Amino acid sequence: MTSKRVMHLGAVPYGTGGPGSHTLWLDPEIPGDASVDIAWYAEMARLAEQGRFDLFFIVDSQFITPYSPPHYLNRLEPLTLLSALAPQTERIGLVGTATTSFNSPFNLVRRFGSLDLISGGRAGWNVVTTGDAGTATNYGLDEHFDYDTRYGRAQEYVELARALWDSYEDDAFVRDRESGVFLDPAKQHVLDHEGTYFKVRGPLNLVRSAQGHPVIFQAGDSDQGRDLGASVGEGIFTHAADIAAGQAFYEDIKGRAVNRFGRRPEDLVIMPGVKIVVGDTDAEAREIEAANNQRDHTFEAALAEFGRPFGWHDFRQYDLDAPFPGEALRHGERSFYTQARAITQRALENGWTLRETVQSTRHFRRSEFVGSPTTVADKLIEWWQARACDGFNIGLDHPANFRRVVEDVVPILQDRGVFRGDYESSTLRGHLGLSVPENRHTTARHRLGAAV
Repeated sequence: MTSKRVMHLGAVPYGTGGPGSHTLWLDPEIPGDASVDIAWYAEMARLAEQGRFDLFFIVDSQFITPYSPPHYLNRLEPLTLLSALAPQTERIGLVGTATTSFNSPFNLVRRFGSLDLISGGRAGWNVVTTGDAGTATNYGLDEHFDYDTRYGRAQEYVELARALWDSYEDDAFVRDRESGVFLDPAKQHVLDHEGTYFKVRGPLNLVRSAQGHPVIFQAGDSDQGRDLGASVGEGIFTHAADIAAGQAFYEDIKGRAVNRFGRRPEDLVIMPGVKIVVGDTDAEAREIEAANNQRDHTFEAALAEFGRPFGWHDFRQYDLDAPFPGEALRHGERSFYTQARAITQRALENGWTLRETVQSTRHFRRSEFVGSPTTVADKLIEWWQARACDGFNIGLDHPANFRRVVEDVVPILQDRGVFRGDYESSTLRGHLGLSVPENRHTTARHRLGAAV
């Protein structure tokens, strides 16, 4: 760990195009099957590693309609993908999204523990409760869990995961050929967990990695989501419209962590997602941004995906030029409700029609991170120095643009002394300046010994 504060960077690949970029796949640099092409992912991960990025982050969801973005329609499962990327990279962290609503704890914890060992301690888990309500129907349920159940499960799930990862103390495997002793059975621990939502005996049949546990990331923005992030999150993924919004979120999450959960501010690394566009000049970059915004998200695509936060409610059934149907909010109660409520409130407060509301999702807010390499670097530093964040998750959309981030922007950050010139650690925790959690049973043993 280093005492000097440094900026953190993550790369988020969208393959053939996620929400807001339905036609990204038309870029000739992107293979038509990029979202299932391991060679393409490996090329992008190595490019991010060339830029000394902290992590490569794979997002996920498990429910689609014919109108879902191209990347959602056909993409690799995160843990399989990241395990394949592990031997093709050396230092960069490998973070994947997995839901606590529709995974068996023992199985998922084992898979993340395996990725952590395969990668030499570079794994991270983005804990989600799943907002796409339709996912429940893929797992034999008639309806999605309500908010309280989703976040209650997630809280218990993460605590259970950490306990399972501690099943073996770090020196449990003696492997002494002369004595014939392979395992010290006193250092293997049965869990016998019986909680509100899960019952798991354990132990996990897997040792800990060099970083102890995979790093826990979280991205919820509801009050329950913020509490979950503040209590168990080590990396926080978020979005902020400007520095003031970033500072408010930063202070809220770190304040909750300290005041409600007894943690230290440095135990959480906050990384908002940002869209960067680089040009030779500021004016050229703005032209590229405008062209990409117009090309990557048509009105028809926006209307088709508009219903996602409302539980994929089909808004095409309404008159586009009639007032926004506020009653549709009820369809989002077990989906991305925070987002659906915000859209509904804006529409009703402004007296918008449905067409105007959908169009508002296409009126891209001009990103602050657009301009020449120097302009972009200056803006990243400004946010970071203002404590609006600890770093950034950079959307990897058009490959040529991301290449300019790596080759033109990162060197400026390095020259300014705010970003690493080279990796100083081999683990994701090391990159993020997070401590390695001591095995809980070893801690108890030490306390018992000190008390004797």
